[in-house]
Amino acid sequence: MRAVLQRVTQANCVVDGVTTGAIDTGFLVLLGIEDADTNEDLEWLAQKIIGMRVFSDENGLMNKALADVNGEILLISQFTLFAATKKGNRPGFTRAAKPDIAIPLYEKMIEKLSALLGKKVSTGVFGADMKISLLNDGPVTIIIDTKNKE
Repeated sequence: MRAVLQRVTQANCVVDGVTTGAIDTGFLVLLGIEDADTNEDLEWLAQKIIGMRVFSDENGLMNKALADVNGEILLISQFTLFAATKKGNRPGFTRAAKPDIAIPLYEKMIEKLSALLGKKVSTGVFGADMKISLLNDGPVTIIIDTKNKE
């Protein structure tokens, strides 16, 4: 699994003119899932997202996690995070998991993050043409890959 965390002061997802998810302070998380991903990857990544201390404390240092700032999460499925770009100019997506694998893991990630955060996680719509708006705070953008745990 690969996640791009963007610290935001606001973010939302619109599908066919309808807002499917919106947050204020928190993380916009773009989540890519590949065929090799497991529940162990999901558990590790969820803990990492929740525990990431990139919100400012009273001294302006990045010392606070989501719970410390009453933060929220907008989780967006993004198979393009596994784009293969070595050959040519048209990316390939063979590493990205097919829906039969990706959807259950995406839904489990929603449940896990909600449980760890103690509140509902906002989402996009898996496989839809989504319009994402955000106001990146900092900017702070962190990339986490479960294949680089060590």
